[in-house]
Amino acid sequence: MNERMVPPISPAAAAFLARSHRPFINGRFVDGLAGNDLPVDDSASGEIVARVPESGPELVDRAVHAARAALEGPWASMRPVDRQNLMLKLADAVEADADLLAEIESIENGKSLGVARMLSAGGTVDWLRYYAGWATKIEGSTFQVSIPVPPGARHQAMTVMEPVGVVGAIVPWNFPLLIGMWKIAPALACGCTVVLKPPQETPLGLLRLAELIEAVGFPPGVVNIVTGSGSVTGEALIRHPGIDKLTFTGSTEVGKRVGHAAVDRVARFTLELGSKSPMILLADMEEGIEPLVAGLGMFFNQGQVCTSASRLLIEKSIYDSTLARLAEIADGMTLGAGRDAEAQINPLVSAKHRKSVEGFVERGLAAGGERVSGARPVPARGHYVAPTILHNVRPDMEIMREEVFGPVVAAMPVADLDEAIRIANDTRYGLSASIWTRDLGKAMTAIHSLKAGTVWVNSHNTLDPAAPFGGFKQSGIGREHGRAAIEGYLETKTVIMRYA
Repeated sequence: MNERMVPPISPAAAAFLARSHRPFINGRFVDGLAGNDLPVDDSASGEIVARVPESGPELVDRAVHAARAALEGPWASMRPVDRQNLMLKLADAVEADADLLAEIESIENGKSLGVARMLSAGGTVDWLRYYAGWATKIEGSTFQVSIPVPPGARHQAMTVMEPVGVVGAIVPWNFPLLIGMWKIAPALACGCTVVLKPPQETPLGLLRLAELIEAVGFPPGVVNIVTGSGSVTGEALIRHPGIDKLTFTGSTEVGKRVGHAAVDRVARFTLELGSKSPMILLADMEEGIEPLVAGLGMFFNQGQVCTSASRLLIEKSIYDSTLARLAEIADGMTLGAGRDAEAQINPLVSAKHRKSVEGFVERGLAAGGERVSGARPVPARGHYVAPTILHNVRPDMEIMREEVFGPVVAAMPVADLDEAIRIANDTRYGLSASIWTRDLGKAMTAIHSLKAGTVWVNSHNTLDPAAPFGGFKQSGIGREHGRAAIEGYLETKTVIMRYA
């Protein structure tokens, strides 16, 4: 194929990449383990563009102690409105720096610069401002006590909401800046402090965020960022006795380890885990909707989205025509670097992940699946997989049951909505699902029947800071966003006062 030229990195991003990148602990950047630097590559070329240190158990311990000191010191003494104003100040700083933050994430993750600008950087601003408002709106309740002890005594009772404490946060590589803020912002609004581990593959945007946190004047230790691998830094963080709550976004298998570590010492935890999200396309869906279905649900961010529509359940009467149209769209998508404004499909995050995705496709074909798109060549440089649709699959095949996390979709026909719902629910996951129909009754039936934390109607991958987000079954425990997330960073203290 004629390979598209990889656009150059901007001078501002090049200057950032050339700097030394170190963990951020107690308000300053510190040295990591000597000789244990981890490479970060440009996903479009495969070239190493930066290195970050491994943070061993000693550095994690320093970060946790810094967070504890801030929790019990300057951060605790700040008024809610002061926390709100600092968060708003950080939002302004992120907004002013959005172009650089977006380019950093596009380089290290591979995603479209436009998506990184709109959703990664822009969404980070939106989530920060939303949760800044919560800092001044956390409240308890009052109630009367019905049981007199001793007889004749009268009491007044109330609840007081207090921060859960030091939060250990681990975020994935697909949207590190945004998902990092999904955890940082509600924690700060509630008065918690944070030790965050960025993903090994994409740590740079969060280290740039640390520079902004330092610049706007957060007290030292309120937010700490420890770089490193999951096996070293992640393990040290989830097992540290000074962590009061763990919040993790990533695979179900790793999430189970995080949950076990929290349960072992009865720490609080929130898990947002894997998925195998179904997309149900009924015969009465809006005509000409296929480009939106493909771009928004199936191949958004190269399928590297936990809610990616990786199972297509299409009503039989439109199966052949819809599949042909989607295959045409998939094979017509332009492949190129995230910095290429014309590219519709960008590289995956790493060579390792590309190999994993290719393995799912190979095993799906070996099991009897047939490729209807994705057979074309891809650029030799960079971590590309062509958008691929497989059909002639069965519900029990790996490609229909396990999370691929790439631009690979399995499609099968269904007789009607009942069969679609039955197949959609036949999974250990339950993060999200969508149904595309103009029939209100069918839409409502799907809403109440699908076992998923989020159900979209005639849409997919639409999120909002106020809308709770999380999974049923093995897709997680707890919720991100909205009031539900705030409640996850608070402890309820009951106070009962005798006054007569």
